[in-house]
Amino acid sequence: MEEVQYLDWNNSIDILKKAYDAGLFVLIIGPKGTGKTSLVREFAKNQCTNLESINFSLRTRESHLIGTKTLTEGTVSFDEGILIKSMREGDLLYLDEINSAEADVLLRLDEALDDRRQIALKESTGEVVKAKENWFVVATINPLTHSGTKELPPQLLSRFPVRIRLEYPPEDVELEIVKKHVSGEHETEIVQAIKLANTLRQAAAVEELFYSPSLRETIAFGKLLDGGMAPKDAANFVFGNVYTQWGNIEYQKVSDIITSMFGS
Repeated sequence: MEEVQYLDWNNSIDILKKAYDAGLFVLIIGPKGTGKTSLVREFAKNQCTNLESINFSLRTRESHLIGTKTLTEGTVSFDEGILIKSMREGDLLYLDEINSAEADVLLRLDEALDDRRQIALKESTGEVVKAKENWFVVATINPLTHSGTKELPPQLLSRFPVRIRLEYPPEDVELEIVKKHVSGEHETEIVQAIKLANTLRQAAAVEELFYSPSLRETIAFGKLLDGGMAPKDAANFVFGNVYTQWGNIEYQKVSDIITSMFGS
């Protein structure tokens, strides 16, 4: 499958480049499905740099970052984690959803992110690993309204002095993004789906609904149309049915919106 080119609609890649040149770590803030990961991948590709990434959750442990001791045929060795490997190689390290991590993990990470950019391998030999000069770190956080997310400690927040806000794009830009993934034969229906998505996003923003659809959903809608599905059916499967997990009232509210936009 041909790789889809990232549409840099708000000049974020240029901001990342300037931060990279200045040696300043970057924090990307925005809801899920706004293209945060795609942005970082595109930047890494443009810089011709290796990308190491980790997606944080409550299950992420220090060992994922630092490494673990292993026993092989009676010999104890230390398998270095993604943080240590990226520091040694000078890679671009992508910390996805960093505000989903536990406090002890963030505390250890903070040790590497301060101005010295070094960390002591107390789990192994005690060696102090100092990052290569071109080591670069980009982190993302979701808004605190997202399940499992926490407020980042001010000390860690200060390690990322450049902050990019990545929201859902304007409707015309979202249409261009979706068209990069589909045939383009159903533009009128896709425009309607984008309007539907924005209606649901706005309702979620003021807590009238529990869920805010992402760019992935509008792309999925277009792909179902390319596969021959009727627009209203595609809207129900992609946008409507997810709300059943919050009960019939929530689902019916969204179903009525879909019917008003796509017909009965």
